[in-house]
Amino acid sequence: MSIVADRLRAVRPSGTKVMTARANDLRARGVDVITLSQGEPDFDTPETVRAAGIAAINAGHTRYTPVAGVQPLREAIRETVRRDHGLDYALDQITVGCGAKQVIFNGLFASLDPGDEVVIPTPCWVSYPDMVALAGGKPVTVACPEDHGFKLRPEVLDQAITPRTKWLMLNSPNNPTGAVYSAMDLAALAAVLRRHPRVHVLSDDIYEKLVYDVPFATMAAVAPDLVERTLVVNGVSKANAMTGWRVGYGAGPTALIKAMNTIQGQTSSHTSSISQYAAIEAIAGDQAYVDAFRTAFRTRRDLVVDRLNQADGLRCRPPEGAFYVFVSCAGVIGKQTQDGRTIETDTDFALHLLETFGVAVVPGAGFLASPYIRVSYAAAREDLERACARIVAACAALTGKTCR
Repeated sequence: MSIVADRLRAVRPSGTKVMTARANDLRARGVDVITLSQGEPDFDTPETVRAAGIAAINAGHTRYTPVAGVQPLREAIRETVRRDHGLDYALDQITVGCGAKQVIFNGLFASLDPGDEVVIPTPCWVSYPDMVALAGGKPVTVACPEDHGFKLRPEVLDQAITPRTKWLMLNSPNNPTGAVYSAMDLAALAAVLRRHPRVHVLSDDIYEKLVYDVPFATMAAVAPDLVERTLVVNGVSKANAMTGWRVGYGAGPTALIKAMNTIQGQTSSHTSSISQYAAIEAIAGDQAYVDAFRTAFRTRRDLVVDRLNQADGLRCRPPEGAFYVFVSCAGVIGKQTQDGRTIETDTDFALHLLETFGVAVVPGAGFLASPYIRVSYAAAREDLERACARIVAACAALTGKTCR
């Protein structure tokens, strides 16, 4: 009898983590590898936020906190959501977790019964289907092709909903595509959801502040009548360069938040007290650095899109948000490497880039969309320039007919 639970048979390791671990292993062996596989800003955590963390230590904020998070942080979240989106939550409708990832899992685990379905538009973040499976639900993936802007259309949502559907997962700006749902897009989906009152919305807004071409919109604000059916998830990791601090939050129906707190109380208890006090500054303090980050990301986006569109066999559209370019590599499938191997899948191409040219990206298969690769432009500009040059060279060295 295996010591590993049967439920793990349906769960894959994170594709992002796998490629990053491969890159780290090669680097440890002395190989020059540029890592564009992980969604982590290269910026340091802002000095004001770091100072708030140090002040928390010096003030003795190093003990257990309430499961839902310290009250000053929840108050800061409440005020920010009210100011930015006009949403009015009570404190007991807000919970803080160890990153947005834990908040999402807590929400799924607290709400899914065996066989409950979760509609997941694809391409999607690698962890969504596996978290649903771990929570006992059934992921229902719905393809949102590039010619639809990588976004879910109302008629497709309507067809995907069944009597067992419990959640719709919405991630905007999207990881891995950078697609952004406009207020009009969300209003059209809301019209469908009103015909299906059992279906709830998990709105993953973690890239909210990293939009470039369209205003940010979130379902609970666009459709206030759906607020009691919506869990809004956000955090400080991406826009505030605080990935390692592990602070995310959720705002939603009282009963759901209470259930999520019960799960958290029996698992992680709460996230770091020091991180929570630093997050108050990140959420309620001066946000000027976020504008600077966003400007830098936009410049990097334009660089990567321009360079990769020059590569034989690659094609990509400019993302509207987040910090990823989702690159079609259909034109390299079937071509051969210098050592005679055939590129049969996007995973083959990603491994070729890593092992032969020293660039780590994530194959689209991990996001349930092939043949694509995801390139993170959260890295330093000089690294992006070197990496793009290597990718262009890798494509030029392949032999065979290019089909763009």
